[in-house]
Amino acid sequence: MLTVQMNDTAAALLNAWTGLAPTRTPQGLTAGLRDLTVNGITLHGDAVVLTDTARHLRDTGPGGFIDLTAWECGVNSFHLEDFVPVTVEVLDDGEPVIAEADQGLLLAQGLALALHICHLGRSVEPALRIRCIVSASTTNGTFRFHRIRAGRQQHHPDLDRYTLEKMIVIDTGSPSS
Repeated sequence: MLTVQMNDTAAALLNAWTGLAPTRTPQGLTAGLRDLTVNGITLHGDAVVLTDTARHLRDTGPGGFIDLTAWECGVNSFHLEDFVPVTVEVLDDGEPVIAEADQGLLLAQGLALALHICHLGRSVEPALRIRCIVSASTTNGTFRFHRIRAGRQQHHPDLDRYTLEKMIVIDTGSPSS
């Protein structure tokens, strides 16, 4: 089962009320995001990580993190604007600013990447239950993912509580769920 949730500001920016056309970005994933996932995902202990990331890890978490889910989110977190060509203006005070249209592009690319990561998780045996969290705001766009574990999540369940961020959460269950 695939579940996609968005807060109202993300849904409005992506025109989700008329369908999820943004999941089919005209050029697909950017080269940077494709390169990030070219070798897929893998298990590192009980944690899911990008295969290229696993090659550089020494521990299996959670170390200084509250639990393994938080560790995964830390390891599997990055700024979308580092991989998606958007304009980031820097104000005199050093604050980055991303225009609304570019936030939409970050969300669309993040959503497409989330669907790809979830597909990778379903492609292994046994299938992995994965949650991807995508957000965009006036200052940045972030992407992170983790295995779904009972009682553990790295976001508030009411996405509309995120008033400064446009939020998307994508969950995938096992093929039988």
